[in-house]
Amino acid sequence: MSMIRNPAHPGEVLSELFLEPLGMSAGALSKRIHVPRTRIERLVKGETALTADTALRLSAFFGNTAEFWLNLQRAHDLAMARLVIDVSHIRPMAAA
Repeated sequence: MSMIRNPAHPGEVLSELFLEPLGMSAGALSKRIHVPRTRIERLVKGETALTADTALRLSAFFGNTAEFWLNLQRAHDLAMARLVIDVSHIRPMAAA
């Protein structure tokens, strides 16, 4: 299985693929999906992780799925963890 080497933060995807083409600000989106403006601003800046709540709201607004948004976050989290966590010393459990 191939892995994405440097997956984008979901806020970057939100900004570049959704907000910018629509000419929409983070503040305008936050009003439309009924969340605090700072939640979307921090997400777009990559300062915070995407939550299930926000994923549901974005999917309802943009017509895609919450899984789309949460998978972006999952891929980003795993890529960042792989940069700092060494699991090479862990050996697989022996087969029974």
